[in-house]
Amino acid sequence: MKRLITATAFTLTALTAAPLAQAADSIRIAHVTGFTGPLSAYAEQLSVGMKMGFEYATDGSMEIEGRKVEIIDKDTQLDPARARSLVEEAYAEDDAHIVVGPVSSGVALATLPIAQQYERIIMPEGVADAITGADWNRYVFRVGRNSSQDAVSNAVALGEPGVCVATIAQDYAFGRDGVAAYKEAMETQGGEVVHEEYLPTDATDFTAAAQRLFGALKDRDGCEQGKYIFAIWAGSANPLSRIQDLKPDRFGIRLATGGNILPALVSYSEFPGMEGAGFYYFESPKNEINDWFVKQHMERYNAAPDFFTAQGFSQAMAITAAIREADGSTDTEALIDAFEGLVFETPKGKMVLRDEDHQAMQEMYHFRIEVEKRDDWFADRTVEAGVPKLIRKIGMDEMNIPIRNKR
Repeated sequence: MKRLITATAFTLTALTAAPLAQAADSIRIAHVTGFTGPLSAYAEQLSVGMKMGFEYATDGSMEIEGRKVEIIDKDTQLDPARARSLVEEAYAEDDAHIVVGPVSSGVALATLPIAQQYERIIMPEGVADAITGADWNRYVFRVGRNSSQDAVSNAVALGEPGVCVATIAQDYAFGRDGVAAYKEAMETQGGEVVHEEYLPTDATDFTAAAQRLFGALKDRDGCEQGKYIFAIWAGSANPLSRIQDLKPDRFGIRLATGGNILPALVSYSEFPGMEGAGFYYFESPKNEINDWFVKQHMERYNAAPDFFTAQGFSQAMAITAAIREADGSTDTEALIDAFEGLVFETPKGKMVLRDEDHQAMQEMYHFRIEVEKRDDWFADRTVEAGVPKLIRKIGMDEMNIPIRNKR
């Protein structure tokens, strides 16, 4: 089978290419994700974070139980068929012990059956609930958050009786799963989702959708504690900007959304006072690992670590902890036993991989946007940005994250 792309193998001590034949006893991890396309920024952050995570977890040796770690990068280009071929290539040709990725939820879902076919571990980076829900199999483990964690944390942050919400989301697994989870969680908190709006992933005109959202909320009774438009959106376009231009405040409507990567948070400067809950912002956690992570990232890249950089780091911490728990084995059954119930440390603090669906339980962060000029977010510029200032940590025990698989 011809290679769809050139696979670059990184021996992490030098981060230089090395033939797989020279490392028969190495720990081979294929990072199969969207290095090009609309989510390329996410993929690059995940890649950087994972390498830094292995460095930290191994005290710079880049070895786990005496075995070198190799990462083989493969670019899905956000194509599900291509991703399936690359995951199969990783298991069959590269003899990868673990596949990490893809980052797109829809693409990730297409690859899960390949892991089951080859009986090898896959660690998807996408967010859709279906990854550890309806389309799950026993070889799937996820360290990043799922749609329910995004949704439940935001519902905990804002939800209470008398809160009415209309949602806007992208019309694919990430958006629809996110809204379903948010609606369920908001109702548990006593609030109500009164309207759902779905648009194509490449949508740039949000005017008509905004008018429908306004119409659903503006004259509604029973919303004494607040009327909100809540957005679940990935990528560069930001529907909240256009909605804000149309002055929702004239109807008493406020905007809300979850956290995001730093480039997206620049546009949050338009929304001072907006609240939500997010997965990670580098100033929110206070622990030794995050201190090292932030300091080293600043020194190496002259910029702050971001949302997905922290996820990549955490993925490396989980893999290292599991292989150590398995006494250095990369046998699939030994790894499954090690991953199930695994407690491990990350830049966010402690995480726990739940036995039932292999989803990592973790804290989330309730924030309020404050506008600041920042010269530490990016290497090449100072920006006026919407900074997600921490209101409080939302503990694992505060979030009832549904188990959605059929084990």
